[in-house]
Amino acid sequence: MSPRRSYDQYCSAARALDLVGDRWTLLIVRELLAGPRRYTDLHADLPGVSTDVLASRLKDMERDGLTSRRRLPPPGAAYVYELTARGRELLPVLQALSRWGQDELGDRRPTDALRAHWFALPLLRALQGEGLVEVRLEEGDFHLYVGTEDGPVYGDGPAPGEPDARLVLDAETCAALARGEVALADAVRDGRVAVTGDGTLAKALRET
Repeated sequence: MSPRRSYDQYCSAARALDLVGDRWTLLIVRELLAGPRRYTDLHADLPGVSTDVLASRLKDMERDGLTSRRRLPPPGAAYVYELTARGRELLPVLQALSRWGQDELGDRRPTDALRAHWFALPLLRALQGEGLVEVRLEEGDFHLYVGTEDGPVYGDGPAPGEPDARLVLDAETCAALARGEVALADAVRDGRVAVTGDGTLAKALRET
C-alpha cells in the first residue's frame, strides 16, 4: 500500500483532498454509491483505469475509512467493495461537482464512454420526495432510490420491485437534463419523458 500523500496544509479542504484528490477516487465513490461491487464490475464501469491503479486506489480508500471489503457467502464467494458511512457522506460532494461541471459537459465526444447509470446524479437532483424510480434508456435501465440516507443511491437494471415511478426517455433528453438545459418537469410536459406509475413521485411529476 502506498504511503498517504499530503498537501501538508492546515486546511479542511486540503485535508479532504489528501483523501479523495487522487485521480479516479471520486469516480470509484460514484460507482460504489450503487452498493457493494466486485472488483471486476468496478473495472468494467471505469473504462480507462488500469488494474494496478484501481487496486491501489481501493486499498488506499479502505485504509482511509472510505470503503470496506467483505467476502460474499456461497455460492457467490467473491469479495465486494462497499462504501462506509464516511464514504457515503461524499454523495453531496459528487452532487455539487456534477452540478458545477454541467456547463463543461457539452456534446458527447467520439472518445467518451457512457454508462446509463452515470445519469443517476443529475436525475437525483431533479427528483423531489422519496421512493424508488426506474429509468429506461436505449443504453440500458437503472433505478434510483430517491431521498435515501443510507444504503444504495442507484442500481443497474430494472427496479428490484414495483417502482413508485417509471421514466422512459432517450439519451439526448437525459444529456440535456444533465447539462441543465431543460428541467425535468418541462421535459415531462413536453412529452420528452414518459412517466408511469401510481406512486407519489409519479403523480407529482405528471402534475407539475
